[in-house]
Amino acid sequence: MNSLAHPQLRFSPVVDAAPTEGVSAPRELVILGSTGSIGTQAIDIVLRNPDRFRVVALSAAGGQVELLAEQAFRLGVHTVAVARPQAEAPLRAALAARAEGRRLPTVLAGPDAAAELAALPCHSVLNGITGSIGLAPTLAALRAGRVLVLANKESLIVGGPLVRAVAAPGQIVPVDSEHAALFQALTAGTPREVRRLVVTASGGPFRGRSREQLAGVTPKDALAHPTWAMGPVVTINSATLVNKGLEVIEAHLLYDIPFERIDVVVHPQSVVHSMVEFTDGSTLAQASPPDMRMPIALGLGWPDRVPDAAPGCDWTKAATWEFFPLDDEAFPAVALAREVGTLGGTAPAVFNAANEECVDAFLNGRLAFTGIVDTVAKVVAEHGTPRSGTSLTLEDVLDAEAWARARARELAAG
Repeated sequence: MNSLAHPQLRFSPVVDAAPTEGVSAPRELVILGSTGSIGTQAIDIVLRNPDRFRVVALSAAGGQVELLAEQAFRLGVHTVAVARPQAEAPLRAALAARAEGRRLPTVLAGPDAAAELAALPCHSVLNGITGSIGLAPTLAALRAGRVLVLANKESLIVGGPLVRAVAAPGQIVPVDSEHAALFQALTAGTPREVRRLVVTASGGPFRGRSREQLAGVTPKDALAHPTWAMGPVVTINSATLVNKGLEVIEAHLLYDIPFERIDVVVHPQSVVHSMVEFTDGSTLAQASPPDMRMPIALGLGWPDRVPDAAPGCDWTKAATWEFFPLDDEAFPAVALAREVGTLGGTAPAVFNAANEECVDAFLNGRLAFTGIVDTVAKVVAEHGTPRSGTSLTLEDVLDAEAWARARARELAAG
């Protein structure tokens, strides 16, 4: 099967490689964001499959140095990094307290530490960092020729043209459950046979509510996701459906399908993770219980599958799967994301950065829930025509983000 993606990228669901059965050496991995939800689940997979994987380096923001030190010694890594310089001393102390005569790993600290780890010798880099700060490590891993196991969707979204310029065919394997589902279903046909992609959304904790009913929801309400256990930013993004808007942009960038052929449907059970409709009328869906270990394992092991990575569906029990159209009036984030994705250039960076600031304002009581997307829309509108084309640089993206963050904070402050 030929790739569905941009000719420069060809993020193909099919690679020209046979399963690697019989390979004795474990695949060496670097895990970025190891103390977060994606990172901790990836480590669970590694620890249950020591013959298949070996972690050589870990990075984290620096807020959980005790956990990071525990992970480092449990996995036997040679390098550990923290993004916050002030976390370096506590991390060194935590490592020393656990050493028990063992060699201490090398410690890196600072905003460039994760990117430095991403370029280390290894087979694959799992980017599980949250937010657009994951862009530099994404670019570093790709430039170093590593397979990028991508959970940090923001880096692809805000730096789409930059990522396109450096990614080789088959170098990116997506970890989002929706894109891992599309990745698998797309193997069933050729690019010309694909009619549309259907991305599923749980609907979050507020499915079925009107815009008026959303006005007074609290952070506690929004953090109570009905099916997924995620970090606070991703959980709020799921409640606003900003996360689904980001995933629509990501699907477009990964598989080069036009926005008008990417649909979103609400599926509260979160068992069908996404679907591909083909030109003959057939639709292929990937289904599994809501457990991120399955798509993480798929990314770490591709083109092989990791046996028993997560429980499968129990077909001995009755079950009902529901699908509902998206309410764009109550949840305008997806429509806004389509507009932003169509604009391209720096517009997705502005969208994402403004949203991150608005989520922070909401969590800290400075902005109403409905004000998140409303404020993001204002920032996007003020940004105007985005910088785009082959002249787009990392500095352009960073400047656009800085402006968007500052403007979002101003608007959230009232």
